[in-house]
Formats: sequence, structure tokens, C-alpha cells
Amino acid sequence: MGAKDSVAVVNYPTKTITVIVPFAAGGTTDTIARLLEKSAQKQFGQPFVVVNKPGGAATIGMNELAGANPDGYTIGVVPVSVMLQPLFGPTRYHYPTALEPLAKVASAPAVVGTLASQPWQNIRELVEYAKKHPGEIKFGHAGLGTSGHIAGEAFAKEAGIDIVQVPFKGDSEALAAFLGGHIQLMVAGTLSPLKEHVKNGTIRLLGVAEEKRLTVPGFENVPTLQEQGINVSFSFWNGMGAPKGLPAAEKAKLANGLKEMINDPAFKKDMTDIGLTVEYLGPDEFSDQWIKDNAKLTKIVKETGIADLIAAQKK
Repeated sequence: MGAKDSVAVVNYPTKTITVIVPFAAGGTTDTIARLLEKSAQKQFGQPFVVVNKPGGAATIGMNELAGANPDGYTIGVVPVSVMLQPLFGPTRYHYPTALEPLAKVASAPAVVGTLASQPWQNIRELVEYAKKHPGEIKFGHAGLGTSGHIAGEAFAKEAGIDIVQVPFKGDSEALAAFLGGHIQLMVAGTLSPLKEHVKNGTIRLLGVAEEKRLTVPGFENVPTLQEQGINVSFSFWNGMGAPKGLPAAEKAKLANGLKEMINDPAFKKDMTDIGLTVEYLGPDEFSDQWIKDNAKLTKIVKETGIADLIAAQKK
């Protein structure tokens, strides 16, 4: 390494860092990026600029991230569901190997919600109604193959009901259609978009597609799907990633900075306020979970036939 290279590494970053969000503005991944954006200047001496690239169930944004120059100036918020997209049809990149983990930010349990004006008080009542009215109930989600879609399809399959999935370009779009009464259920990739509407009584949460109940204050009483006899549980998360091939020095600086930002009490409080639980992991530990969860989710969607179902819906 010559003197010029050494100087370049020491000085990094010398310009704005772009943060790609693979969903529309207003959703969970977008909110994570904008909360991190608040402390970027202080942490790195350079700002984060959030760029939304919605569509294709996060693949449009992730293609942009995977194809970016691995120089530390383009990073992105990576949802676990994007790892599965190559199972559902051709993708430009194999995301589990084309992206490099920098930090796990938060766990994001998928939740099933309905409008409070609907008659179903719990999952059992919903299932009973759906069995008597096959194909009548529509559920919205953030895009084909996203965590909400996977959880919704797994729920329908396990419960033996016929409900119709409706894809959107993100949780915020799905929520607008849901509140407008165009769909009867919303399976969100996290509590975040529904939280305030649950608090004000507009939306009723029926279940959580996680192994454990929510830990968000005020939402600990929402039962899991498993508690209600539906054997569906996932471990969904959002993390920060970069294109593969990031130089070691830039990666270390990014990883260390993100660690400080994610573990900052103010960031944790902001995340709790929107319904997310911060669960920081560094690059090595996050890489282990990245690989393990990809294998686990791959097994689930293949064995249940969800992969084939989603592939067919994409055609």
C-alpha cells in the first residue's frame, strides 16, 4: 500500500455516504435509515443521504446496493426477506453472497392486524370466518416475498384457509389501502407502521409471527400465532449492509461508527417509540446470523411450498 492509499484510508469518509432503502418512504426500513441519518454527521464527519428505491419486493434497491462501487460510500438497509428473493425467481444478484453485513440493527416481528371495525377478535375467529368465506379476505403486505408476505402465506397454509394476498411497494402503501378498507388484513413486517393506529383504536392486532411476544411497551399482550394454535414463527430482522468487497479499513470504520450509532440510548428510544427492538450485532456475529437465518427461512419456504407459490404469483 502506497502513501497515497494510506492517506485515503485515514481520511475516509471525505464525502456524503448514500444509504439505499429498498422500500418507499415512510416504512420501517426508511425510518431506520432516517434515524441513523440524524447522528451520521457527528459520527463520521459526513452526512448520510437516504435514497429510496422501492419496488420488486426490495430487489430494485438491493440490486443498486449490490452493484455499487464497494468503496464505503454506498450502504443500505437490508431486510432479511431480501435474502430469499433468489428462491422466488431470477434475480440479478444472489443477495446472501453479493452483500456484506455491517451491523444487525433490530428484530422486526411480523404482525397480523385487522381494522377494529371487523368482527374478528382473535385468530380463531378469523380462521372460522375465512373457512366459511374462502377467497373473500384479502391481506396486504410490502411486496412479493417480503417478510409480511411470507408470514401471511405461511399463516394461511398452516390454518388451512384461502385468503388473497395483495402486494404493495412498502408498508406505507399497504397501510393506506388497509385504512381505506380495500383489504381486510395487513401482515406487516414489523409493528412500526401499525403502532399508532393500534394505540388510537383504529387497528386491532390479532397475532405475532414470532417465537416470542412483542417486548414493545404496551404491546406485550398480543399473542403469538403459535399460542393460538398456528405453528408459524420466524426471526425477521433489519440490518445494514454494503456491496461485497469493501476494503478492510473502510469496513472497520463503518462498522465501528454504526455500532456507536445503533447502541446510542437516543437511537434505542426512537426505535422503541416506533415499535422496534434494537438488537445490535457486529459484522462477524451478524454474518453468522445472516447465514443461519437464510438457511432456516430457505428450508421453511421450500418445505411449505411458499417458494413455489410466490414464484407462481410473480409470473
